[in-house]
Amino acid sequence: MDQLTPVQASMLVALDGVRHAFFTRGGGVSKGVYEGLNAGLGSGDERSDVVENRARMARYLDIAQPDIASPYQVHSPDCVATDVAWLNDRPKADGIVTTTPKNAVGIVTADCGPVLFADAENRVVGAAHAGWKGALTGVLENTIAKMEAEGAQRAKIKAVLGPMISARNYEVGPGFDAPFVELDGGNSRFFKPSVKPGHHMFDLAGYIVDRLQKAGVEAENLDICTYAAEDDFYSYRRTTHRKEPDYGRQMSAIVLE
Repeated sequence: MDQLTPVQASMLVALDGVRHAFFTRGGGVSKGVYEGLNAGLGSGDERSDVVENRARMARYLDIAQPDIASPYQVHSPDCVATDVAWLNDRPKADGIVTTTPKNAVGIVTADCGPVLFADAENRVVGAAHAGWKGALTGVLENTIAKMEAEGAQRAKIKAVLGPMISARNYEVGPGFDAPFVELDGGNSRFFKPSVKPGHHMFDLAGYIVDRLQKAGVEAENLDICTYAAEDDFYSYRRTTHRKEPDYGRQMSAIVLE
C-alpha cells in the first residue's frame, strides 16, 4: 500500500491554520511484522525504514524538516515544549507542545491513547501519549497546563482521542482497578467484569475522555480499536497474544500551518 491513509478528526479539520493526522499502517516501507508505516524508533525495525516512514509523514503534513518532533516516551505524566524536531537525544516525556509554525509534534502508540490538542485562536498545539499509567498520573492535564503556559486558553482547546484499544479487547487482571477507584470512586464505571474471575474489561478510552472533560476542554473520541483493525493499526496486545517477536507503532501528529 503506497498511499498514506491517515484518519482525520472533524473537530480538528474544522480549525483554521492547523493540520493533523492519526496515521495508519498505510503507505510505509517497513516489512515483516512491521509491515507498513512504522514510526517506532524504539522498535527492532530497520532504522532506515523507520526514518523513511517518518519523512513520509512529515511530507504529508507539509513541513520542511524530514521528521516530526516526538519525545522518548516513558509512560510518564511529563510534558515538554519545543520549537524544533530532535534528531537525537529526545527528551523523556509523554506530552509535547509547540507554538512554532511548521514544527509538527506527535507521539507514537500501539494500543495506548493518542490525544491531539489545538487552540487554533491562540496558535498552540500539542500531543499526548495516554497509556493507563500516564492517564492516571496526569499526562493529559499536564499537557493542557503546558499549552496554557505557552499562551493557550483552556476553554478554547479542542482535544481528540485517536485510534486505541477498546474496552472489548482490553482485559486487566485482579487489583488493576484499585488505584483508579482509590483516586475517584466513580472510576469503577470504566471496569466491567470479564469472563475470567477477578478480571475486568477496562474502558481506557472512556476514562481518557472523562479526564479531558473534567479538565475543562472539549473532547472527541474517534472510537477506532487498534486491536481489532489489524490491517490498519499496530497493536502491542495483539502481538503479545500471538507471541510475535515485536510490533510497530503508529504516529499521531499535529502542526500549525
